[in-house]
Amino acid sequence: MTPELHVYEYAVIRVVPSPEREEFLNAGVILFCKRKKFLKAICKLDTNRFEAAFPNCDCETEVIRKNLESIVKIADGEKNSGPIAAMELSERFRWLTAVRSTIIQSSRPHPGLTDDPEATLRNLMTNLA
Repeated sequence: MTPELHVYEYAVIRVVPSPEREEFLNAGVILFCKRKKFLKAICKLDTNRFEAAFPNCDCETEVIRKNLESIVKIADGEKNSGPIAAMELSERFRWLTAVRSTIIQSSRPHPGLTDDPEATLRNLMTNLA
């Protein structure tokens, strides 16, 4: 018997040191599946790749890392992560993937089908970030 597939949306989390140049390094993925009540982000800054891609960047990698960690915490709904973390799953996903012109941005959301959102998230992280 075939497993039941559920619609999901995902976005790639990007580090954009100079938003005006539109150059970025993928650093994570966030996945939302309404039917499975699933929202999770995985973020990891590869410091070596970042420094190789942006050798003249004056960004502090520790600050970037903390911002990426906050995305994971907000997606998880951690109580100490502010008012956004208390929102419903869909609202958190929309807020985390909203268009911004800051150093941490996301791609536009993309749809897909899955029977296992956790495995799909890990697969997307492996292939895209």
